[in-house]
Amino acid sequence: MHPEIFNEDCRACPRLATFLDSVKDRYPDYYCRPVPPFGDLDARLLIIGLAPGMHGANRSGRPFTGDHAGILLYRMLHQFGFSSHPESLATDDGLTLTGCRITNAVKCLPPDNKPVGAEINTCNTFLAEELNRLPDNSVVLALGGIAHRAIIKALARRQLDYKFGHQALHDLGKFRLLDSYHCSRYNTNTGRLTTSMFESVFVQARLLLGS
Repeated sequence: MHPEIFNEDCRACPRLATFLDSVKDRYPDYYCRPVPPFGDLDARLLIIGLAPGMHGANRSGRPFTGDHAGILLYRMLHQFGFSSHPESLATDDGLTLTGCRITNAVKCLPPDNKPVGAEINTCNTFLAEELNRLPDNSVVLALGGIAHRAIIKALARRQLDYKFGHQALHDLGKFRLLDSYHCSRYNTNTGRLTTSMFESVFVQARLLLGS
């Protein structure tokens, strides 16, 4: 992964770096570092989440792997031909992504899964470069409002011109931004995001990609 997109040794956010150290002390077997993007380097579908989960990506070292949030996501990726397997269990499970890559707006685990504005801004330089390197006519899928706003910030656009809404679509020139509610345990358990709703998002993404 190009260093302008990801730095596994980054400790630019003191609060996050200190928190990761404390988590590593409690869970010595956990990954506890900035979590790299995962998937096809030439992908035209880029999925952007918020940040690694404590017992998911922060444990496994792969986005949306090992916690509830990844269950529905990887099932959809497999159903629509982006993933070789319907489940992402660990970095050595043999799963591969084709035409798709997953990353996060913030690469490090934040306390209570809530990064502060300064941390989102610091990590935004990595996101901006990743967006800049996308092929033309790509689709970026934002999982949740924070990811959506991080994308708009990375492009130096006005937030008021691009409002987040489930299945809202925004033309950003080089790529189109498609919004979805986050596939978190809370959203899926409360019915804010149902399987059929998420499926509709991927139907739309496939249509936008022309396949």
